[in-house]
Formats: sequence, structure tokens, C-alpha cells
Amino acid sequence: MVNIVMYASAYCAYCRAARALLDDKGVQYTIMDVDSDYSLWEEMAERSHRDTVPQIFIDALHVGGFDDLSALDARGGLDPLLNKR
Repeated sequence: MVNIVMYASAYCAYCRAARALLDDKGVQYTIMDVDSDYSLWEEMAERSHRDTVPQIFIDALHVGGFDDLSALDARGGLDPLLNKR
């Protein structure tokens, strides 16, 4: 099973869009709520080298934000990552 982690904020429209895309794919993911714990924001910035949400990781691969996730899906690269065994 693939491990998906998304650093997100409840107030972020791009976070909601990323959740919707992953929900449409029928995959489970873990939300790291940066609103409730500032240390998670710092962890996200250290892991991704970015300071915006969402930041999405599939296993060890940093996919990026919603635009990156959506572009990956549009070119057919997301499903193979999600269907790894």
C-alpha cells in the first residue's frame, strides 16, 4: 500500500482541491494539519523546501502542491504512483 502524506491547512482552497482529487482516486492519505501544530509547518518546509500548502508526498517522493499533483495526473503519472504494491 502506498503512503500518502499531505501537509494542509483547513483554510486553503488548494488543499481542498488536492483532497478532492485524491478522494476521486479512492486512495487513503494522512493529513498533517499545519494549523493545529506549527512544528508541522516547519517539518513540511524542511522536507519540501517550500513554505506553501498543500505539500504532498507519495512514499518518499515529494510531488509538490496541488498544481503539481494535478499536472502529474493530467499527464498520466499519478495513477502508477498510487497503484504501487
